[in-house]
Amino acid sequence: MKILLSAGLLVLLTLGLGHGNVSAQTVLSSKCLQYGEIKPNENPSFQQINCLLTNAALDANIPPEVVKAVATQENSWRQFNANGEPIISNDGGIGLMQITNQPNYDQEKLKTDLYYNIETGVKILSNMYDRTATDLPHIKGAGRDVIENWYFPVMAYNGTKPVNSPLYQQTGERNTNAYQEKVFSNIEQGSFLHDMGTVLAQFPFSTSDFQYDSNSDNNIVFLKKEYIFSGKTHKSAYSFQKGNMVAVTQNDVRLRSKPSASSTIVKHLAKNTDLIINGNFTYDQSSTSQNQFVWYPVMTNDKKFVGYIPSAYITASTATSCLPYSINQKIYWNGVELRSGQIGRLTVLQNTALYKVNGTKKTFVRTLKKGEFYRIYALKPGMLSVGGGYYVDRNTKVKYETPSKVILDAVKCIASFK
Repeated sequence: MKILLSAGLLVLLTLGLGHGNVSAQTVLSSKCLQYGEIKPNENPSFQQINCLLTNAALDANIPPEVVKAVATQENSWRQFNANGEPIISNDGGIGLMQITNQPNYDQEKLKTDLYYNIETGVKILSNMYDRTATDLPHIKGAGRDVIENWYFPVMAYNGTKPVNSPLYQQTGERNTNAYQEKVFSNIEQGSFLHDMGTVLAQFPFSTSDFQYDSNSDNNIVFLKKEYIFSGKTHKSAYSFQKGNMVAVTQNDVRLRSKPSASSTIVKHLAKNTDLIINGNFTYDQSSTSQNQFVWYPVMTNDKKFVGYIPSAYITASTATSCLPYSINQKIYWNGVELRSGQIGRLTVLQNTALYKVNGTKKTFVRTLKKGEFYRIYALKPGMLSVGGGYYVDRNTKVKYETPSKVILDAVKCIASFK
């Protein structure tokens, strides 16, 4: 990582970090107690580093997917070499987060204190995001929880130099060798498992968005500060809470009995299957796992299956959670029970005909009287179904009303329990 900051900002960052350093170490270590104490001059286990990076990111309000990918690109999650010596790169980058050109931070602590190294890198990255309000571009309407909105802060973490230009100035082709491009590829591979089809959205760049001299080491000038995305962006998968609804993003995802790919398969899940988050995320149970994602305890919306699913395979769902409802529970709408399959209600305003409909044949049955109410189960062009193949003309003689989506979803939930 190579960045140049103003002296004032460096002092501000250093004072902020120094003030909270002890408590930061205490907080991080307490959240990862299950992995034991970190030994001096020794890299912790993969899952312990996973835990430390995740919690440092969450404490700084950064998507853990981003922090983990930066740490992957910088030093593959390693603080020390095989001899127990701090890893220092040829350009002076120190430790796991490769802190470079930062004389106002404690250089010895950056080498020997893993917590301090991680916290320093995370704080610097967070401050790079703050620049999206001034000199770095951002996505219109997106916040800190949107992974794609960290593209330019990640770039700035390494340096806004011509070598990191998103496009080659002469050809307009995407610069896949740029630091931030490699980091975002790491996100797809490590947190979303690219081979399963999840691809992060890309900025609609143009060479006219940037001004720089390819033969100079001066920083890029960003001429376009705000981008509008037409495609789907991705929010961090680490914000789900118990009771939240999520949807499966791929086909044939395995619901596991434990947070491990080697545990028993509870159920094969199809794409778009709705699930209910059933507790806090946890890390892979296998000590040999190299998975960067976490596992969420979930249950199917009909409450029939319970297990664990990787965060890589879920996204927020718009469905209603079935958690508040129980089997045989009755849902009422305007004082009348709403039945399974019902989509609305008809009130007869004037005497009107009831028909039996069979294909295109329409046969008069009887007259419905003014003031009567009927449940509606389906619609045909110009007609309302009261069930059993019987229909009423949809005109000024009747009033058709529909319940809210929440009420309809509640009825579907209860029906799914049986």
